Amino acid sequence: MIARYSKVDLLCLDEFGYLNLDKKGARLLFQIFTEREECKATAVATNSPFAEWDKIFADPRLCAAIADRITFRCTLIQTGTESYRFQSTEADRQSTAR
Repeated sequence: MIARYSKVDLLCLDEFGYLNLDKKGARLLFQIFTEREECKATAVATNSPFAEWDKIFADPRLCAAIADRITFRCTLIQTGTESYRFQSTEADRQSTAR
């Protein structure tokens, strides 16, 4: 599995942080990030700030190591706290109410 996810040019992880990872899963993810570091692109989308990532991973040290791996030489894009889906629904609702 590590080899499989290490080879793709762009690995996209969406909704990162909604499921807690046990130690085995966190170690696997760490190994994948380590293999990809500085040679392949990884995109991570999450609504969880880094300060809450310790709840995702069973091991705080492993959590710090994962955050370190994916933020090294990264471009961090923060889009805010408003949900795009919610804004779209509200806009549709307002346009049909007129």
